[in-house]
Amino acid sequence: MYFNIYLKKYALHIICFLFLCIIGFAVAFAKILPKSTVENSSMQEDSIEVPLIMYHGLIKEQKLQNKFMISPDLFDSDLRYLKDNGYTTIFVKDLIDYVYNDIPLPPKPIMLTFDDGYYNNYLYAFPLLKKYDSKMVLAPIGKCTEQYSKIDERNAAYSHVTWNDICEMVDSGLVEIQNHSYNLHSNNKSRIGSKKMKSESNSDYKKTLVKDLSKMQDEITKHTKTTPTAFVYPFGAVSDISVEILKEIGFKATFICENKMNKISKDPDCLFGLCRFIRTNKVSSKEFFNKILTLS
Repeated sequence: MYFNIYLKKYALHIICFLFLCIIGFAVAFAKILPKSTVENSSMQEDSIEVPLIMYHGLIKEQKLQNKFMISPDLFDSDLRYLKDNGYTTIFVKDLIDYVYNDIPLPPKPIMLTFDDGYYNNYLYAFPLLKKYDSKMVLAPIGKCTEQYSKIDERNAAYSHVTWNDICEMVDSGLVEIQNHSYNLHSNNKSRIGSKKMKSESNSDYKKTLVKDLSKMQDEITKHTKTTPTAFVYPFGAVSDISVEILKEIGFKATFICENKMNKISKDPDCLFGLCRFIRTNKVSSKEFFNKILTLS
């Protein structure tokens, strides 16, 4: 009997010793582990996955449909699919409120974005938003909106939205306007979108970017009484030094064109370089969303 008691005490001592070793190892490992790794791990645990979808135009004529132009019926199908499956469309404002003000996001959030501001966004997309009580983020090209606001040319294939169109959409509460540059949406040998040219100095680039984007900010604020909080990079062309410049202007988020899921945390930097899945005319709504909404 004495031997059994001694054996039990011995086993208990061994267990305690092993437990202390494990604790000590964990503490030591935490000390040598890079701080960024610990922070990133915590950030990932606390992050929320939010998919962003990138649209451009809607057109009924099948011969005009392509990678950037899909049919209104397909967009209708997309909105119906999201509604039927419990997804909630959100604005950039909602992401900013979550990150900065700790305001919860709705269940299964998703963002629908439209680049360039084609007239067909107003003609076809806007009525469908009202039909399904859904939201979208519109990023028009300032110079094009200015041009078509002065002429009476309403063609679904190539015209752009006017300021009156934009104001009507904003007033509905279903459309949020963001900055896509005033006149930097071009792709030529000297510059791709708002990207810095190789021969351009940092100071000259900053002047160009600030002048153009500030003009667009002023125009949107003047016409809609709202001020954009995000910059949508034309063509997704990003320069490394642009982020700090954009922060100085007052932007709290940027959009690029990479097909990846976003992990939104309480770190404000997570809003810079938001990725978007491009919506082409190749697959059905179910196939498209089933594929991207299962990514992690």
